[in-house]
Amino acid sequence: MARPVWAGNLSFGLVSLPVGLYTATDSHTIHFHQLQRGTSDRIRNKRINERTGDEVGLDDIVKGYDTGDEYVLVEPKELDEIAPGRSRSLDIAGFVDLTDVEPIFFDKTYYLGPRGAEYGKVYSLLEQALAKAGKAGIATFVMRQHEYLVALKAENGLLTLHTLHWADEIRDPKREIDSLPDKAKASEKEVTMAEQLIDAMSMDWDPDAFHDTFQEKVAALIEAKKAGETVEKAEPAAEPTGAVDLMEALRASVERASSPKATGAKATATGSSRAAGKKPPAKKRIRSAPKEDLAGLSKADLYKKAAAANLPGRSQMTREDLVKALASSSSPS
Repeated sequence: MARPVWAGNLSFGLVSLPVGLYTATDSHTIHFHQLQRGTSDRIRNKRINERTGDEVGLDDIVKGYDTGDEYVLVEPKELDEIAPGRSRSLDIAGFVDLTDVEPIFFDKTYYLGPRGAEYGKVYSLLEQALAKAGKAGIATFVMRQHEYLVALKAENGLLTLHTLHWADEIRDPKREIDSLPDKAKASEKEVTMAEQLIDAMSMDWDPDAFHDTFQEKVAALIEAKKAGETVEKAEPAAEPTGAVDLMEALRASVERASSPKATGAKATATGSSRAAGKKPPAKKRIRSAPKEDLAGLSKADLYKKAAAANLPGRSQMTREDLVKALASSSSPS
C-alpha cells in the first residue's frame, strides 16, 4: 500500500476527520541519462560555488533572496516555523458549485483516505453529501513548505483533493497573446458547417481508448536502435487552413467524419492492443486466419508489424505504403 504524502485533520464546521493524502497520478515518461557524446560516461550535476569552483555539501546550502544590493539568508527551519496551519489541518472555508471553478484553476489531483476504519462513516457522510449537492469544498493547507489552495470533491465513491492555482497566478490571455481575433467573425454558414462537423465527430468519453503514442514511439526507437535498424519518421504537420479554403475544408471534413470508413481513437486503441508485441503468423496459417483490418491500425502499430515481417524500406514508407506492403506480404501465394 502507498504511504500518504501528507496527513492531518480535515474539518468542516465542527466535524473533524483524520485523513491521508495520496498521489493520484503517475507519469509514464521515458527518462534518459546524460552521457558525453562518443562515450558511455554519465554526466553528473554538482553544486558548485561559482566563486571558488569548489563543490558544496547540502548541509552548507541555505536559501538566499536577492534584494538588489545584498542577499537575505533564510534557513529551512525558519520557513517551517512561520508556515500557517502548522497543526496539520485542512479547514474547509466554504462550499461552491463545481461549475463555478473554471478548469484553468485546477492543477494536481490527490486521493483522500480516512486514517482508520473507525472514521469510515464520517468520510462516507461527507462524500455522499458533496456528491448529492454537486459542490466542492474550498480550503487551504500547508505541505512541504508551501501553502495550497484546494478543492475537495466527491468522485466515484471517494474524496479527491485538487490543488488550485491562486488567482494572481492566472495570466491574462489578452496580455499574453497579441494575435487574438478582434473583429474577425465567421459567417453564419461557416458556423453552421462547423457545428455539423462537431456533431459528426461527437463520441462518448472513454479515456482508455487513448494512449501516449509518443512514448510508444520512443520505446520503439530505442528497440530499433538496439537492433541496428532504421526508424520511421513522423508525418509532416498539416498545412494551415486559409480563410479562402475554410468553407471547403469544413465541408470535406463533415463528409469524411460522416463516412462509415472513418476510424476514431477507439479503433486505433483496439488495433494497437491487438498488434502490440505479436509476430505475424506463419504463411501456411494465413489462408485459414481471418483477414486483419490493417486500415484500422495506427502508423506506429503498422511499423511494428513491418519490422516483425522484416519488410525492406519500411522506415521511408508512409502509412498507406505500410498498409499495402503488409497486405501484399500476407496474401497467399
